[in-house]
Amino acid sequence: MFETALVTLAVLLRILSNPLGNVFQKQLTSKGNHPLLVNFITYLLLSFACVFIAADVQWHALPNEFWYYSVLAGVAGALGNGFLVKALQKGDLSVLGPVNSYKSVVGIVVGIFLLGEVPNGYGVLGVALIIYGSYFVLGTTKEGFSLDLLKRAEIQYRIWAMILTAVEAVLIKKIIVASSTAVAFMSWCWFGALFSFVLLLVYRLDLKKEISMLGYADLSKYAFLIVCVGIMQLTTNYAFDHMAVGYALSLFQLSVIVSVLLGSRFFKEQEIRRKLIGSAIMIAGSVIIILLKN
Repeated sequence: MFETALVTLAVLLRILSNPLGNVFQKQLTSKGNHPLLVNFITYLLLSFACVFIAADVQWHALPNEFWYYSVLAGVAGALGNGFLVKALQKGDLSVLGPVNSYKSVVGIVVGIFLLGEVPNGYGVLGVALIIYGSYFVLGTTKEGFSLDLLKRAEIQYRIWAMILTAVEAVLIKKIIVASSTAVAFMSWCWFGALFSFVLLLVYRLDLKKEISMLGYADLSKYAFLIVCVGIMQLTTNYAFDHMAVGYALSLFQLSVIVSVLLGSRFFKEQEIRRKLIGSAIMIAGSVIIILLKN
């Protein structure tokens, strides 16, 4: 009973922290902060925080699988979060949030092959409802739910972010199995920072110049972003440790309604009623998944 309560709390915190973090990411990029810089600073500051708890870990005792999956997850995570921040820079939070509903589908498919987690009929039905609900939200765009929608840069960035972070989620589950939720969190921060820095080098971003342009207001937003992302990943790891990745990703899609409301509140985005209807359908799918998963 106590464990169920902790899992529920973790999922709720994950649902709230993720879209709140997206708000700060969008605010930072809309003020001229480069998406890759936002991505790197997030990982870097979280990495510094991990130093205080890393001394108690017996790193030499960790299996080779831990390091192998940590590297792969670091690459997928750095790229995925980079694409996500870029998408938020260009697109509406209330549209890009629902696109992420397809992440549960990717997570389930990848989970079948890498983790042997096969969903039952109710799981498939829940995922189908999540996808159907997204039709309402995406229908509010100029192109509607069509192939033309895929031509928009922000949608392409969000799809790549979704695929990469879904793969990352499965790899994180592997890391947790090989270590623990706390060690997996440290791995996520450190390898994410490493490969985010590599991205800065690949794109030849003038890091010194970009950092010199940061203002006081930016620093406070970075602080809130770090808190949100830290809570998001810690609760994600805890949820992954206690349930199948595909089901956890489906539950996380409940954050779509928070994204829609935050998009309206902070960025004055339109057609909120239709987006909320779509979100309600997606929530129904998530409820089916969690209540009828066994």
